[in-house]
Amino acid sequence: MTTRLAIVASHPIQYQAPWFRALARETDLTVFFCQRQDAAGQAAAGFGVEFDWDVPLLDGYRFHWLENRARTPDVSTFSGCDTPELDQRIRTGNFDACIVSGWYLKSYLQAIRACRKYHVPVFLRGDSQLATRRSPLVGAAKYLPYRWLLRHVDGHLYVGHANREYLRHYGVPDNRLFFVPHFVDNAFFADRVRAARADGSVDTVRRDAAASSDTSLFVFAGKLVDKKRPADFIRALARAKETDAVCGVMVGSGSLDSELRRLAADLAAPVTFAGFRNQTELPAYFAAADALVLPSDAGETWGLVVNEAMACGTPAIVSRAAGCAPDLIDENETGYTFELGDVNGLADRMKQVRARLQRGRNPFTPAVLDKIARYDVRTASSGTLEALASTRAAMSQAI
Repeated sequence: MTTRLAIVASHPIQYQAPWFRALARETDLTVFFCQRQDAAGQAAAGFGVEFDWDVPLLDGYRFHWLENRARTPDVSTFSGCDTPELDQRIRTGNFDACIVSGWYLKSYLQAIRACRKYHVPVFLRGDSQLATRRSPLVGAAKYLPYRWLLRHVDGHLYVGHANREYLRHYGVPDNRLFFVPHFVDNAFFADRVRAARADGSVDTVRRDAAASSDTSLFVFAGKLVDKKRPADFIRALARAKETDAVCGVMVGSGSLDSELRRLAADLAAPVTFAGFRNQTELPAYFAAADALVLPSDAGETWGLVVNEAMACGTPAIVSRAAGCAPDLIDENETGYTFELGDVNGLADRMKQVRARLQRGRNPFTPAVLDKIARYDVRTASSGTLEALASTRAAMSQAI
């Protein structure tokens, strides 16, 4: 019998769409979106420019737009999504299970409450980690409510090591933990890399960045906002260029754009600014680079840009505070890690990448592609189906 599944998500996200399509092939799926995010909403979310994603987000699965009654609609604040309609949707949907994309929105708590009320098994998929900064007082205040909430759902679809440790910290038993990793559409990025090499886009990126054949090119890709620590990238390039032929390209936009351009000029850092680039344009930058750099603080609960770069065969240098570091970075194999804020350490890692590449054929690519193959839609889909099957088995035993 086909499982009738509901998923509650804040808004259409490019990283989730492949997962929804895969589940729609295996279940009778309906996705409920709490907010219609338009181009202006993307700008307000930190991108700094208005745009629509240039990849399909709504194809291949059934979805429903919920009425968001929030006074100020927003997908990043608790009160920004308020969708009381969920009660009626869960009550009448005859669902076998429901997956809720976290618990930081009012809508998500409304969904969890409705599932408990109407005896629908509910799973949570978030990416919280313990390293996220909060005061001891806030941490203590959250501990008991979070422990109660996280233990009183049927299961958790954890995305990686840091997220799993977070859930264990709040008392979630191992038999309610199911690995549903963060991933990107690996095949899409691999296909776009081949196209970018064939049409000369990769060479254009390197030429625009003033990267000669003897220069190591590093790329930062993301919102130009505080938690991403883009200034560390610029400062590390300035340090590394003192002894090595390196340069960088910053792909992205955001509130720090002007400040970062001034910093680069003051330091004479060898960096160019490419501005915002959409999904179909990014693979050319990743393929052109010798490594991606992610300097983010612990507010970066994962860092899917690392998945994107690795799907293109590119290693990454990642702050140890970023959630993806323990999962995706094997030192000297798929890239390197460094301590948060250690600009000299980041510069040294850039030099290590350059030194390894100068020895001959790229030694990173095979390990990178092998690692990222484990973080794909198939693994996420099979982990989800395993979680749903566990609920069915538990209910059968209870009868």
